Amino acid sequence: MASQLKSLFWMLLIFLLLSNLQQHCNAVGNPQVPCLYVFGDSLSDDGNNNNRLKLAKANYLPYGVDFPKGPTGRFSNGRNMLDVLAQNLGFSEYIPPFATARAEEILRGVNYASGSARIRNETGRIYIIIGIYRHQASNI
Repeated sequence: MASQLKSLFWMLLIFLLLSNLQQHCNAVGNPQVPCLYVFGDSLSDDGNNNNRLKLAKANYLPYGVDFPKGPTGRFSNGRNMLDVLAQNLGFSEYIPPFATARAEEILRGVNYASGSARIRNETGRIYIIIGIYRHQASNI
């Protein structure tokens, strides 16, 4: 019982600290950092795969069904974690994907994340297998 109360106390304390931090970050008009550069996989991707020859794409429904701009290439139905982070850091717009970033936007930050990005060759192998299967099926 004492350990449950102790863990409940710590969870409540962390919640209060995070909510206070969020209010502070949203109250300030200028961004808390000058720029934000993102490297990652589909959890962070916001449209870098849209115009690439990859099977890992998310620029169609149901992806983005809850996002104000519709399907943008995010592998979620709305904003991803980095969109929320950029908002809490004080950025007025989302960090643009590298594939569509313009000159001035790159100085503010760019998202280099790509769905099915991997470090090991075994990761994302299902997309290679599906691609081979589709290629073989089209030759029948």
